[in-house]
Amino acid sequence: MNRPPVVSPQEWQEARDALLVKEKELTHALDRLAAERRRLPMTRLDKPYRFVAPDGEEVGLTDLFGGQRQLVIYHFMLEPGSDHLCDGCSSFTDNLAEHASPHLKARNTRLILMSRAPQAEITPVRQRMSWTAPWYSSHPSDFNDDLGLDGGFGLSVLLRDGDEVFRTYFTRGRGVDRLRLDFNLLDLTPYGRQEAWEDSPAGWPQTPTMQWLRHRDEYETD
Repeated sequence: MNRPPVVSPQEWQEARDALLVKEKELTHALDRLAAERRRLPMTRLDKPYRFVAPDGEEVGLTDLFGGQRQLVIYHFMLEPGSDHLCDGCSSFTDNLAEHASPHLKARNTRLILMSRAPQAEITPVRQRMSWTAPWYSSHPSDFNDDLGLDGGFGLSVLLRDGDEVFRTYFTRGRGVDRLRLDFNLLDLTPYGRQEAWEDSPAGWPQTPTMQWLRHRDEYETD
């Protein structure tokens, strides 16, 4: 197998220190991006949207915040009547720390999942995967369409000011990657994510993008 050079501990430390300079540059660049993100203009959400909570109760937009001022919504790809369970959305949800909510709440923030499927179709999935994150249904409102989801996944950030709600941020695709512990840990390893798009040494294991992902309870039976 072709691989990077094997060197002395001193040479390794020198190479590591040189890479650290670039990592710090990236960290500072991310800090600058976060500062810009905090200053993005907002758009008001003023339609009388209705949602269904995990307990079956019908709620409004401000109720999604659970009393907090900030709301992060992961738009989970689960369409009404569909028997397809997205492995990307499932593995993302697996990465949500079960005990993160108190830390977010300390900063006036709540994280929820949302799908267009009705609760009768969400509940079996949640039970199968033992997920604890609050999972709301936007069925049959046009909330997802108004946010431009087009049936896809994504992550929205909302701000509540009294009874007013504003959309402040949205990302999808690779923009969601940085929120995943599994991808970020793999990015630190020699093999990386082992996907074809990555620039890796010749001979490193690589497969088509996302082909390796399975639902958590399907790896052993694959």
